[in-house]
Amino acid sequence: MLSKQANHALKALLEMAAEPERWLSTHELAIAQQLPEPMLEQILLRLRRAGVLVARRGRRGGYRLACSPGELSLAAVLIGLGEAVGARGQTETTATDKVTGALERSLDRAQLQALEELRLEDLLFDLRSAEAGATSEAGLLLG
Repeated sequence: MLSKQANHALKALLEMAAEPERWLSTHELAIAQQLPEPMLEQILLRLRRAGVLVARRGRRGGYRLACSPGELSLAAVLIGLGEAVGARGQTETTATDKVTGALERSLDRAQLQALEELRLEDLLFDLRSAEAGATSEAGLLLG
């Protein structure tokens, strides 16, 4: 499940991915995606520090993706936000704890692998399909 922070970040990143060469201000992104500007600013700063975004100051400044949407994995985004991805810790004291702990680790590995394989470009494709009124057959995640 995505946190509110991750959800906001992905909305902003999808807005940037639609026009990857354009510099977008926090204000523009907040308005376009109906996000709270102060929270979005903190998210964008984290993503810039993580190398997901580049920033430019000035009148024509703002943020844009540091790489193409096809190169940016969702795992990199979530890790850049400081989200726990595949990192559950549990004390295993009983045999049942060991079994459930092994299951959780296996699920975490599968989730991390899926997030590493899924690219921002994939979400952008699904977004465009949804906007075009595509059926549930279209898109990677929608179909």
